[in-house]
Amino acid sequence: MSAPGSFHVSHLSKKFAKFRSDGHRLAHCLSRRVAPLSEVAVLNDLSFSIAPGEALGIVGHNGAGKSTLLKIITGTLAPTTGQVILNGRVFAILELGMGFNPDLTARENVRHVAGLMGISSAELEEVLPDLEAFAEIGPYFDQPMRHYSSGMHMRVAFALATAIRPDILIVDEALSVGDAYFQHKSFDRIRSFREQGTTLLFVSHDKSAILALCDRCILLDHGRLLMDGPPTAVMDYYNALVAEKESATLVQTVNTDGLTTTRSGTGEVTISDIRLVCKGDTVDLIEVGEDITLRLEASCHAPVARLVVGYMIKDRLGQAVFGTNTHHTKQPLVDLREGDFVNFEFNFPANLGPGSYSISISLSSTENHLQNNYEWRDLALVFTVVNTRHHHFAGSAWIPPVIKISRKS
Repeated sequence: MSAPGSFHVSHLSKKFAKFRSDGHRLAHCLSRRVAPLSEVAVLNDLSFSIAPGEALGIVGHNGAGKSTLLKIITGTLAPTTGQVILNGRVFAILELGMGFNPDLTARENVRHVAGLMGISSAELEEVLPDLEAFAEIGPYFDQPMRHYSSGMHMRVAFALATAIRPDILIVDEALSVGDAYFQHKSFDRIRSFREQGTTLLFVSHDKSAILALCDRCILLDHGRLLMDGPPTAVMDYYNALVAEKESATLVQTVNTDGLTTTRSGTGEVTISDIRLVCKGDTVDLIEVGEDITLRLEASCHAPVARLVVGYMIKDRLGQAVFGTNTHHTKQPLVDLREGDFVNFEFNFPANLGPGSYSISISLSSTENHLQNNYEWRDLALVFTVVNTRHHHFAGSAWIPPVIKISRKS
């Protein structure tokens, strides 16, 4: 018997059929010899497993099949073929409404929906005070929910779904709704559940959230499982796909450090050299606060009307630390010719906390790489920051304070 918190998706497919009328649909149900007008495959032979306590992120463009997959996993939609095996108590936040009746108060809705979720009356009454306190909507908790904003709906829905720690928690994009304070509070609760062993299935377009919460990620594309691996590698590939539109020039390789690097682009301009320099020497080990230079040489293989060069520093989890480009600094280059070489120097102090960092590079014609993506390279450089000269501090930024203390007797 599988352990609580694990689940398995096996050869899952879903097709939606189109019929001339309800009578035609009924005839199809009674006799499979009556064919629908057409069928659209939304999921195609998906298979993956999740171990107890694992956090899996699911990403993909709109229409990739993410919502359909979640509805099948939670049992609100039947698959065409395949099966889902869940082990343990499962709570899900797929939509803000969660079956709430707008004419009922939050308290009344919570009691009603909790029963549908399999939470007993005794369990609910025990956690209801904490649930109400977590939602933080004050007297609105006893007012009809038709008066609520989308953020207030989110607060009640999330508070209910996490009132009791489940074996498996499934969260869709709903957390993107609402204020920043409650988002931080929600993510803290999810992290707490993870530390206690809850398995997490998290769907989001927010790269930072995926990287912060998940230890594995899958990428769906047109209903198929395109990639399954570390969140940094999957998100880099996904971002490159968004820029590339076509994957013909999108390549992933594993470097000598075992890291998956992603490279894409049309190739009119490419990176011919890149390095970090400190005091005239190429380095990959940097002291906190040290002045460094990112040197980059770009080679033109065709005429280019406009070139924008950008870089992004990321921490070891792939979270963005700092990024900019020559569009934002008002230094784009124009009318480059085939055979031109251009050198760029970005000088800055390494006001970073100790740890491992990477640099991504973008060559494009605009402020982002979604149009005329000449070259996009993740993990173009990897470097380490150490602290041997300053007082100990925590975090990813070196922001030394001037401390003044006054004492009165």
